Amino acid sequence: MNKVATAVQLRFDVMNSPSLSETLKARMIRIAGGRITSKGILIINARRFRTQERNRKDAFERLAEWIRIAGEIPKKRHKTGPTKASNIRRLEGKSIRSHKKRLRRGVSIKEENG
Repeated sequence: MNKVATAVQLRFDVMNSPSLSETLKARMIRIAGGRITSKGILIINARRFRTQERNRKDAFERLAEWIRIAGEIPKKRHKTGPTKASNIRRLEGKSIRSHKKRLRRGVSIKEENG
């Protein structure tokens, strides 16, 4: 039985960190999700390795990775419209359905007064 506690819990106060910009803090909070408390403290649990030193190093590496990911500015999405070919296919389909429905209509008989 393992009787030595080797797990490490790293707590990083994102909200009060002077080294992070406001936009970086906002992205960190959004990316971290459930790992961040209501007070803005990021909690990283490290217990992959058998020694506390390796777990401590792993926790710091993961924190650095979170900050690096949050530092990447997401690409803006450019709206794209339907292609010309897809518009033509859509209109052709509509005309075919319209023609089918016209054929289903009953024949109207006009009486001539004479």
